[in-house]
Amino acid sequence: MAETSTDQGAQTTAGGRREQRRLLHQDLSRTQLLDAAEEVFGRKGFHETTLKEVAELAEFSVGSVYSFFASKDDLFRQIFLRRGAEFMAGSKLVFTGDDPRRELHDLVDFEVGFFRRFPRFGLLVLRYSSAPMPPDARIHPAVAEGYNESLRRQADLFRRGQASGQLGPGDPDVLARILSGIIAAYQSADPAIVSDDPAPPELLALDDLHRIVDRAFVTPLVP
Repeated sequence: MAETSTDQGAQTTAGGRREQRRLLHQDLSRTQLLDAAEEVFGRKGFHETTLKEVAELAEFSVGSVYSFFASKDDLFRQIFLRRGAEFMAGSKLVFTGDDPRRELHDLVDFEVGFFRRFPRFGLLVLRYSSAPMPPDARIHPAVAEGYNESLRRQADLFRRGQASGQLGPGDPDVLARILSGIIAAYQSADPAIVSDDPAPPELLALDDLHRIVDRAFVTPLVP
């Protein structure tokens, strides 16, 4: 008996669902491996981490890791690509263009909050920014571009703030780097990032950090 168009359509639909399930399973597996890699790399560093440790934490075989990532340094770069994309998408929402002083504070809150949400990634960034990475762990150019784009957005924030009289004078590109340095210094001593304590104390409240940022960049209000 000839196969009807209805039968063919049902087979196509069933095949499409199977393919969707396969792709979803692949995506979940890749996410598990990236989560495990972020944990181990953040805790131990690039050189001290082995793919065996990552695979065991994710409950995969080492061979399975190679089905998703070409090498250890590829896995390392993909951590930065994933979180970097999330960071850029979130930080973009901070720059509304209507109130530079509020944006300045929102940016501080976002960056500190992002590292607290992903503390092992925070440790990786702090480690990467404080010392040159080995040649076999070079970060993908897209990550470097993301960092530079973040600095450009901050510089534009300072330009707008200076034009409105809310933020003080100075080269906007330099001020953007100084702001990044202040936030990075805070993060490097933030127990929520650098400590394994499940309920870490707050050594310097965010309100105090805001006051430091205000003194550094905000034009005092004239009564």
